[in-house]
Amino acid sequence: MISVPTPSGQCQLSAPRRTGTANRRIRGALAARRRQRAEYSGMANHAQASPYAAGAPRGIFNLAWGVAATILSVLWTAPCAIAAAIAATMGKPHAVTVISRVWARVIIAVCGVKVQIEGLENLAGLKSYILVANHQSFFDIFAVAAFIPGEPRFVAKKELLKIPVVGYAMQRGGHVIIDRDAGGREIRKAIQIIRSGLDLCVFAEGHRFSDNRVHEFNDGAAWLAILSRLPAVPMSISGSGIFFPRLAKVVTPGLAMRMTIGKPIATEAMRSADRTELTRRLEEAVRATFTTEV
Repeated sequence: MISVPTPSGQCQLSAPRRTGTANRRIRGALAARRRQRAEYSGMANHAQASPYAAGAPRGIFNLAWGVAATILSVLWTAPCAIAAAIAATMGKPHAVTVISRVWARVIIAVCGVKVQIEGLENLAGLKSYILVANHQSFFDIFAVAAFIPGEPRFVAKKELLKIPVVGYAMQRGGHVIIDRDAGGREIRKAIQIIRSGLDLCVFAEGHRFSDNRVHEFNDGAAWLAILSRLPAVPMSISGSGIFFPRLAKVVTPGLAMRMTIGKPIATEAMRSADRTELTRRLEEAVRATFTTEV
């Protein structure tokens, strides 16, 4: 209920007599409040729940293709997860990378997704790095696994461990599983993974947002980069939330996404107190190359 202040400081909404001028003022106040809320919603970076996109328009052919591609992708994931789990158990991290690339590229091809990549030259000469990106869709993971050079691994939530075989392959394959109850153990594991020559991709917003905006970054990626003294590389991901947004069950095939890799930020001289500033720089770099249309 909206109250309108009066000279006496009391609410006069229930006054028995109301002039036409007062009514117009109240309606104006309500309209102004609605405009303020709309502006705030458009500008806010912290969103408890995002208005997820419904996806691109589908014709009958696209719908049938999308359903078939989604089913084939799920079926394809099972043998790839088994192969990756076996390679991880045998202590062959490069084999895990190769299997992941084949898995991801097949899914992208079956779904007809075109992945545009800009700025690959910014990764040239880097032995290991922390890739810091926004996150819109599961296809962000597929695209990184398929096309980013090196030995990419991901920071993932512990809920993924519940997926049969996939969870085992991720835990043994060099990915960092976030468990808040584990304290500093996962941080130490992350540093160990990075120093072993693997690269780490961190989706710094915390989870997927499909509202076609970049949201505020958490400082975890900056913290890892500073602790490991490895370069932090910003990368924007655009378009993937349109054809497979969060909560979607079926992909809309035949569309495009873009990954734009920025210049690496050196962290050798940084201390833990610099992580807020580093987070700000990474977020600004991602926002600068993010695009709402691909």
